[in-house]
Amino acid sequence: MIQTQEFEPGQMDAMDVLRLALTGKVYGAAIETPISAAPGLSKRTSNRVLLKREDLQPIFSFKLRGAYNKMAQLLPEQRAMGVITASAGNHAQGVAYAAQELKMRAVIVMPATTPEIKIEGCRARGAEVILHGDSFSDAETHAYALQKELGLTFVHPFDDPLVLAGQGTVALELLRQVETGNGYTVFVPVGGGGLIAGVASVIKALRPDVKVVGVEPDDSDAMYQSLQADTRVRLDSVGIFVDGVAVKQVGAYTFDLTRRYVDDWVRVNTDQVCAAIKDVFDDTRAVMEPAGALAVAGLKKYAREKGIKDETLVALTCGANVNFDRLRHVSERAEIGEQREAILAVTIPERAGAFREFIEVIGARAVTEFNYRYAPRSEAQIFVGVQLASAGQRGELVDTLTARGYAVLDLTDDELAKVHVRHMVGGRAPEAEGERVYSFTFPERPGALLEFLTHLHGRWNISLFHYRNHGSAHGRVLAGIQVPEGDGADFATFLRGLGYPSDEMTQNPAYRLFLT
Repeated sequence: MIQTQEFEPGQMDAMDVLRLALTGKVYGAAIETPISAAPGLSKRTSNRVLLKREDLQPIFSFKLRGAYNKMAQLLPEQRAMGVITASAGNHAQGVAYAAQELKMRAVIVMPATTPEIKIEGCRARGAEVILHGDSFSDAETHAYALQKELGLTFVHPFDDPLVLAGQGTVALELLRQVETGNGYTVFVPVGGGGLIAGVASVIKALRPDVKVVGVEPDDSDAMYQSLQADTRVRLDSVGIFVDGVAVKQVGAYTFDLTRRYVDDWVRVNTDQVCAAIKDVFDDTRAVMEPAGALAVAGLKKYAREKGIKDETLVALTCGANVNFDRLRHVSERAEIGEQREAILAVTIPERAGAFREFIEVIGARAVTEFNYRYAPRSEAQIFVGVQLASAGQRGELVDTLTARGYAVLDLTDDELAKVHVRHMVGGRAPEAEGERVYSFTFPERPGALLEFLTHLHGRWNISLFHYRNHGSAHGRVLAGIQVPEGDGADFATFLRGLGYPSDEMTQNPAYRLFLT
């Protein structure tokens, strides 16, 4: 049996990964997934777009490949003791599924923020689930402590030769399935790097003419930043939307292989991922999780920015374990990501007939959102969404409104406006003296909102508050707090000790227009 200890980080090359992939044990649990055509995406990008459907695995994620490959090759004494891992997502379900197939004990440590559906998914397959801490780091630290105490084998989600080689079997299938005599480009989602390290290594060992492009969210780009620094960096924080790839530090094995075998990179934002989820649904009627559509978002952006036409582009749709209540957020943001909606703040006269005059200027364009409340002023601020036929129409619309005398602020790329302010338009507090506004992120679990409010309660008054559950592991709150002059230093100390990531938004233009 092949053991992880055969290689140290930096010692593996593409042929080593290929050998491990070819001799792997993946298909005791995983299946060979199909390639699906994406006619809608193909037409819009003027390319031949194909999807490698890893969302069709038994656990709806590619993670089963690596977990099973690792566990099936453990020594008999290791299998007798069992395995342990830390995960809040698809890797946990992969380990649970593999353990059930191999009749092994599996202990899975999950953060307390893990959605119930994922907890029950692991328990249903016989795994022992332990909830610990509010973050993956908390869970991982506890899992390593339990590993030593219980004598279990740790199955790493990505930084293990057998795990990444298991993921590399995706490329073995893909190279057989994509029929073209010419080179093409494969887009791979990146978190800790297990999938791209395995896929890129196998592709470069067999077809060096095939290009590999890594795709990361712009707020969770640990691999890209590590490559820029030529060393593994640790991010202070990661984004919460594309949670399947929200990793603060990539692996040592994965970093080395990725550095050598990946050709290029593209980073995308939340709106672009939401648009990609809709694109995949339109072409396949399958609903991806955010990480599952990440490669599609990267493919679209890369093709547009590089001017790629009439080529074959393949995206790995890596997972479909999405919480249903997240789809509301996805649908709100998809049109913006596709550049088919503009979000604007427009100043109009506070008088009868002003609404009608404004809509006449909008013309035949469909209004998708309109928020307004009367204020005793000579001017009113409206928050309006307008449907666009193309990206270029956004600038044209702003120019048209400006030419007709309207003051316009484009909020299409303003996260605060899209997450919070659009739901709060009309509430002004002219008496909120000393108000400072912050965006907070806190763990999304039962009792967390009460705990957050308890921390905030004290010597400063809360003057504004907006919270909305988006079905992710972390919640986002916009809070206004009245801080009198002279309390600045004490308040800064309070924020540092609060334990929740925060960003001051007091000068945000959307806040200042609509909520002050």
